[in-house]
Amino acid sequence: MSGPAAGRWDVIVVGAGFAGSLVARDLGARGWRVLVLEAGAGTPDDPGRERADALENFRTALAKVPNSPYPVSTAAPSPDILDLTGRPEGGFEADGYFVQRGPLPYASGYLRANGGTGLAWTGLAPRMHPEDFRAGDFGHGRNWPVGYQDLEPFYRAAERELGVAADADEQREAVGLPLPAGYRFPTRAIPRSHLDTVIAGALDGHPVREEAGAAPTTLRVVTTPHARNGRPHPEPGPDGGPRPGAEDAVCRGHASCVPICPSGAKYTPLRTQARWAPSVSLVTRAVVSRLRLDAGGRVTGVEYLRHPADGSATGAATRTAEADLVVLAAHAIENAKLLLLSGAAAGSGQVGRNLMDHPVLLTWGLMPGQVGPYRGPGSTSGLEGFRFGPARARRAPFRVEIGNWGWTWALGPPDGRVAELLRTGGPDGRGRFGPELRRAAGDRIGREFAFQFEMEQDADPANRVTLDPAVRDPLGIPRPVLHYDLSDWVKRGIAAAKAVSDQLFALLGAEDRTRFAPGPGWPGRFEHEGRAYAYRAAGHGAGTHIMGDSPRTSVVDQWQRCWDHPNLYAVGCGSMPSVATSNPSLTMAALALRSAGRIHQDLLARHRPVPLRGPAALEGADHS
Repeated sequence: MSGPAAGRWDVIVVGAGFAGSLVARDLGARGWRVLVLEAGAGTPDDPGRERADALENFRTALAKVPNSPYPVSTAAPSPDILDLTGRPEGGFEADGYFVQRGPLPYASGYLRANGGTGLAWTGLAPRMHPEDFRAGDFGHGRNWPVGYQDLEPFYRAAERELGVAADADEQREAVGLPLPAGYRFPTRAIPRSHLDTVIAGALDGHPVREEAGAAPTTLRVVTTPHARNGRPHPEPGPDGGPRPGAEDAVCRGHASCVPICPSGAKYTPLRTQARWAPSVSLVTRAVVSRLRLDAGGRVTGVEYLRHPADGSATGAATRTAEADLVVLAAHAIENAKLLLLSGAAAGSGQVGRNLMDHPVLLTWGLMPGQVGPYRGPGSTSGLEGFRFGPARARRAPFRVEIGNWGWTWALGPPDGRVAELLRTGGPDGRGRFGPELRRAAGDRIGREFAFQFEMEQDADPANRVTLDPAVRDPLGIPRPVLHYDLSDWVKRGIAAAKAVSDQLFALLGAEDRTRFAPGPGWPGRFEHEGRAYAYRAAGHGAGTHIMGDSPRTSVVDQWQRCWDHPNLYAVGCGSMPSVATSNPSLTMAALALRSAGRIHQDLLARHRPVPLRGPAALEGADHS
């Protein structure tokens, strides 16, 4: 599975995360020789040891953020959420790998390591809604060159590969997904948390209006699909095969899915890598710096820098690898960076443009009674009714996650509340101690809850990735320069979400503690129509090599193949014309599997013998 990069390959895949691992598995299973180049460290050869090391790193980390369990590489740095801080007077400061030059911060990070950000993701795996593929019809963003039905069989394949746990009947009825008759997900849905049950009892069936005169939305709490091992079905599946991941542990409620699942119940790309064919070779610590192009626009291979095992940039050696076809699968921002470095796919002028994410409005408070937070996945259920419908013509649609981890995302872990009680938590303004402290902390923390409103962001060419030769990483490669902002459409969506949140709190009888004060904790703070809001980022980078039906307006076609280069693919969320409201990993996986089939056909056509044109051609041929 691991090996040197010598010789010529059928395919080079740049990046060993979600999309790259899936493409490599599919092509390797068809017999193609695949070289996977990963900028970060790690190996699939000893996943038990890798997990043990990551767990120890996580345990000892002072800041338990998404990247904290994984080795930091100087040569291939990863952007981190700790790179941003808010200013006391408003605005933000940025440090780290990204160069931020926009009005608002691009607040997501990602992981450059074997397995990519798929090591640290939430595990939520909902499908996009059919309406999401027609965002442009509502006047904001772009339509896809493919529809839901084009992607549907690949959704099923991705759900099988990732081992998605969900209830098909619930997804049909409550979300409106046209799943095939008789279809069932690989495992049964992850059970609701106690908080989900309490909230469903208070909200289900109630109408909510975003503003006076608006059409009501009837509330219903719906279980969220998860790429983690759920309970098996009571009888074998239609194919009679084993349940994916049946040999792995089930969710044990560790409440650390981000950044790491200690039990191994959550899918990561390392599971797919464990099933790579022998014809797939992985080289880690290989930072691709340029695509090699011939005069006809075909890609002949790549140049990369192999950095030392200690993660430093000292002594990194330049190497090359050649292949018939190259697949970029490094991340939306890394793919764009490499295309820009190579002067590739430039015909439409869209490379690096249309950078998107999911801006997340958080609201938080205290329930009237104990709800048992800080156990299980970060979210097991949500409200789906605001994802679609005519309202998206005036404001960004949003999906509402019910947060199981209390105030962690908004204000940090519970020890912050304990410290507050120690300082000023007593009735006389002095601290609480001993049994009184334990009772107060238990009451406070046990009632914490949050809503997470995940916004669709429209594809705006002004939000983009560029390069500045004056700012380089330790290997001498230009770092990504980002310009990022939120449109008024997105800000109206955030305002509508806050109005919905106010009504949800009232129905729950909950105490709203939401505050967006300027300062270090809220770099994404802004004002809209006289009110202050702030956002966190979901880590769902998309849109920098956008898919379309014309080479004049898009970078890749419906197969994620670059219009300007017939043997270059750029796969992943960077191809998505809209980011919709669902977590994009499942859609990225489905797109990758769809593209892998097209790549296979391209390789067959290239290697297919050229037919002779008959006896006349033989007679006229020069046999000397």
